[in-house]
Amino acid sequence: MLKQFLVATRLVEAGCRCVTLAFSQWPLERMSRGGFNWDWHKENFLNVRATVPMLDIGLSAMVEDLHARGLADDVSVVVWGEFGRTPRINANAGRDHWPQVSCAFMAGGGMRHGQVIGASDKHAAEPAERPVHMGEVHATLYQAMGINPNATTVTDLTGRPQYLVDNWQPMKELI
Repeated sequence: MLKQFLVATRLVEAGCRCVTLAFSQWPLERMSRGGFNWDWHKENFLNVRATVPMLDIGLSAMVEDLHARGLADDVSVVVWGEFGRTPRINANAGRDHWPQVSCAFMAGGGMRHGQVIGASDKHAAEPAERPVHMGEVHATLYQAMGINPNATTVTDLTGRPQYLVDNWQPMKELI
């Protein structure tokens, strides 16, 4: 699994403009037969102990490697799921889907990092300060790639132009 981070860094170094790394404790073959990636509805603590240390080692090594190779400002690294997890552990020692609060890790891309933006309440159930919308994250990433998120359009299937992020602005804290 940790080789994925090295391969991603080398692909960027070789000129790839976009690399997706699907980090999982299980091989893709097992996932294709129904194994889960980070979708732990049961045995949350067992899965966290087995997976998070490897993510921490691989991600930190990749970010350090990008800095050492002079690529950190040219590469945006994002660790982000499609939603958060329930603030309470369920009956199966897992956590279910919870769209009210989530988190993301962003590094590189010429952004100002080393900060926490936003906070949840003490139960991690609801946003408490500076809620961040996914449109802001996307706008920030487009901006880091040199794409104006509020002027660039793509044509939809009916031939109509659509803006990339529906008027969301890049996160001022990061740009």
